[in-house]
Amino acid sequence: QVQLVESGGGLVQPGGSLRLSCAASGSIFSVYAMGWYRQAPGKQRDWVAAITSGGSTRYHDSVKGRFTISRDNAKNTVYLQMNSLKPEDTAVYYCNTLPFNNRYWGQGTQGTVSS
Repeated sequence: QVQLVESGGGLVQPGGSLRLSCAASGSIFSVYAMGWYRQAPGKQRDWVAAITSGGSTRYHDSVKGRFTISRDNAKNTVYLQMNSLKPEDTAVYYCNTLPFNNRYWGQGTQGTVSS
């Protein structure tokens, strides 16, 4: 069983930055590929970024060059550094395994980009 807790969201102006964290507990975190997902108001939840157990990464085109995913297996934590934020990045951000498992969704963390 995996339990995931997201943190680090907040309110920032366009062009600002946020760093999200996802702390995992339970099963053997280090063997999972992990992903960040987001859900904007009135929209479906979408995948944003992914990182394999070995550290390979990939990104949705909408965030490529602005967001960076990383992980610290010793701390059972996945991070999402978000730079050059835009109003359309406003969403609740979640982490989960990749592919996701519906049993692992946490409460997410709200990121709001607004002037």
